[in-house]
Amino acid sequence: MCMDDAHELVDRALSTALKESKPVYISVSCNLAGLSHPSFIQEHIPFALVSKMSNSVCLNAALEATLKKLESAVKPVLIGGPKLRLAKANKAFVTFAEASGFAVATMPSAKGQVPESLSKFIGTYWGAVSSPFCLEIVESSDCYIFAGPVFNDYSSVGYSLLIKKSNMIVLEPDTVSIGEEEEYGCVQMGEFLNELAKRVVPNTNAYDNYMRIFINGGEVPKGEDINDAIRVNTLFKHIQEILTADSVVIAETGDSWFNCQRLKLPDGCGYEFQMQYGSIGWSVGALLGYAQATKKRCIACIGDGSFQVTAQDLSTMIRNQQCSIIFLINNGGYTIEVAIHDGPYNVIKNWSYTGVVEAFQNGEGALWTKKVTNEEELAIAIKIAQEKVDMLCFIEVICHKDDTSKELLEWGSRVASANGRPPQPDDVY
Repeated sequence: MCMDDAHELVDRALSTALKESKPVYISVSCNLAGLSHPSFIQEHIPFALVSKMSNSVCLNAALEATLKKLESAVKPVLIGGPKLRLAKANKAFVTFAEASGFAVATMPSAKGQVPESLSKFIGTYWGAVSSPFCLEIVESSDCYIFAGPVFNDYSSVGYSLLIKKSNMIVLEPDTVSIGEEEEYGCVQMGEFLNELAKRVVPNTNAYDNYMRIFINGGEVPKGEDINDAIRVNTLFKHIQEILTADSVVIAETGDSWFNCQRLKLPDGCGYEFQMQYGSIGWSVGALLGYAQATKKRCIACIGDGSFQVTAQDLSTMIRNQQCSIIFLINNGGYTIEVAIHDGPYNVIKNWSYTGVVEAFQNGEGALWTKKVTNEEELAIAIKIAQEKVDMLCFIEVICHKDDTSKELLEWGSRVASANGRPPQPDDVY
């Protein structure tokens, strides 16, 4: 960075971050950081960011083509993807969802970006591990609108989705694609959805079918003895009960992916979930940053294997007086890796996790820890953690190594199969 260009380069980086909703990197040489320069001494001139606009001709053409496709559809559905946030189109998505009457689902990494209180919401579409009856409704549809999707081996359950490209309408942040041939550029997703909402003919056929086949799931069974080992589904039953609009759920890579997807999020409850790279341990650092930026209370669900990768970030959480609740799920290994490809490398050295965190505190900072082995201890620990609103609460939950969600078992077998297959065409979902 040249001193004469520094002011302009910093402004460019900050404006790019705001316009693109992506991180930027500013590097300042250590021998320049403390120096003065006229461009920084002068009164700051605010820069204005112009909102992106659609090309009106392209927008109208995309609307006409989409409406034509929808007019011939019998049971269209609407699926929200993670790029909704990038496109700043969440509100427009809700507007269109309510106007259209379509059955509404979200891809797993878009959970929390769409209110689950929407009148036609049917859950998470995640192939074979979708919410109950969501898979059947989406894949039997003759027209699916994907708003901001990301298709990869994890989100497609090993590329096993039974959807046809010819039936797809895909909305990217600035592009609309219809079927296998039509594509319209310079069309902003939010503007497109708002305009489409004004002209769409409501169609509730897919949601009506969902209501016909839907059967409410049973309650989580209680253990025969209060001293029985904690079941993972019991843990998440208790987590469900403490969620409010002032909560944020952070779901670590692993079985927490699937268990957290089952949580019913109250309106306003945040949710963070990373599956583009399947990075283990990411949520500890993400929790540190998220908790620093929000007034809501973060609730993190982290496996023991993932925690061992990035545990040291808890030291900074304590120093910054954060008040998150961390559920450390100790089942003795990398459960998600066992489901994909088992081996001795998936067994880890067990830690005294509460002891490690207490060592980080070292007598300074607000911290409360507890190790629990049965449901009664868990319920008491959660109650205490809710009362201790001004400190970091760390609850280590001891679970059986083979206690996994059925979704993980299904997903793992399909991803394992995909990992060993020959290369496939690009349009396989």
